[in-house]
Amino acid sequence: MTNDKVVLREKLNDYYSLIFEDELINEIIDVGILQTIKSNELLIDIGDKMTHVPLILQGAVKIIREDNNGDEIALYFLEKGDTCAISFINCINQTKSMFRGVTEKETEGIFIPVSKIDEWLIKYKSWRHFIIDSYHMRLIEMVESIDSLAFMKLDDRLHKYLTDKVKIMKDNTLIITHQEIADDINTSRVVVSRLLKILEKEGKIKIRRNRIIIDHI
Repeated sequence: MTNDKVVLREKLNDYYSLIFEDELINEIIDVGILQTIKSNELLIDIGDKMTHVPLILQGAVKIIREDNNGDEIALYFLEKGDTCAISFINCINQTKSMFRGVTEKETEGIFIPVSKIDEWLIKYKSWRHFIIDSYHMRLIEMVESIDSLAFMKLDDRLHKYLTDKVKIMKDNTLIITHQEIADDINTSRVVVSRLLKILEKEGKIKIRRNRIIIDHI
């Protein structure tokens, strides 16, 4: 076994060996590509053809949806142990990506060729369960995004966005601009700035230059 495959097995055993059969782990090692992507890098864009799908080992990926006017909203994040089940559906149906994926911080993943996706669904029970569970989680997260848009006041939605992001980044100090927040929650920078000041007055956050500190989650 080459050194690369030894490293890949070690990384898979850290999490995925609890989920997948040994035979599937072996196949992932044979065909998977280990990659590390820097923070704020484009993983996949809307309209791209899917060639590989990731199994996230470390880091975080923000999944974004864009409308016809170019307005964006962040739907959910992928973390360690996650994959984007929506991508699997695109692969199986041989359609282009409907979402944009951007790394929130340096992210490491094993990328699986799409040619294996359908084959493993038939071949491995653990893979089927993994995909169904992943799809279920992503569906719940999208429903929560819809609920927050439909039912939550914007200041509450902003606070939820900040606390969710702190949990993802595992750091209560977020290095982020008001414009980046506005893009993620689909509002204007002016509105975000005004609401952040309100949250600061309420003692929920502290505002610094390009930094926001959330003391209580």
